[in-house]
Amino acid sequence: MTGAATLVIGATGTTGSRTAAQLAAAGHRVKAASRRAAPVAGAEPVAFDWYEPGTHAAALEGVDRVYLIPPLGDSDPATVMLPFLRQARTAGVRRAVLLSSSAIPEGGPAVGAVHQALPGLFDEWAVLRPSWFMQNFTGAHAHAESIREEGVIRSATGSGRVGFVDAEDIAAVAVSALTGEQAPNTDLVLTGPEVLSYDEIAAITTEVTGRPVIHRQLSYEQLRDRLAAQIPAEFAALLAGMDRAIAEGSEDRVTDNVQRLTGRPAGTFRALAERELRSSS
Repeated sequence: MTGAATLVIGATGTTGSRTAAQLAAAGHRVKAASRRAAPVAGAEPVAFDWYEPGTHAAALEGVDRVYLIPPLGDSDPATVMLPFLRQARTAGVRRAVLLSSSAIPEGGPAVGAVHQALPGLFDEWAVLRPSWFMQNFTGAHAHAESIREEGVIRSATGSGRVGFVDAEDIAAVAVSALTGEQAPNTDLVLTGPEVLSYDEIAAITTEVTGRPVIHRQLSYEQLRDRLAAQIPAEFAALLAGMDRAIAEGSEDRVTDNVQRLTGRPAGTFRALAERELRSSS
């Protein structure tokens, strides 16, 4: 492999690991950034910490595009991200793809401020705004843990429906946005092919695993307080507010952006459950 590399920040995370793997499989040079420079197959590991500017220059060396995953749990990520992005532009990065959320518009809270700034920093850019990850119900995520331990999914979403999206599809769109001849130069709301309530997610999980799973509905206040025992109060309120917005219909939509950018249809939750939950049941 020759040429400049793609820096994948958060390369051990849910979308970062898949993006790094798909880029490497397609023959692209990848610098896989994580706090501990963890090994990533097919990629060059590099130490990177948003809060340690001394790690930034080495991570950017030889890089002309970057996949940006904001620091987790930070309610004001622009404080650390914007200085890095200005440094990246000076270092020769020409394309940046930012992971945001369908729930956060340009100029909105948290990463919304970075979204707003990105077009002024790079001529080639994209902002990925995926709906809720299907993988929230598998692996090491909170819903998955309560499913395994209690057979319960807790949310304040009521009967609201979500276009849950497979992280593999998010990564495929990221690869397209990073490597396509033309950058999207827009934001892309990413969903699966259908909207599902948390009750329906519980029913599908029950069918696939053969173990009963129920959706326990909480109020906004109950969820906020429950989360605040584990994460900063401001971030807990933000997350609980997102659930409340789902209950009010904010995520009841599907888009065709996965198929349009990857050339294949977005995966269903049932297919994800068959792949990741049946084997672990």
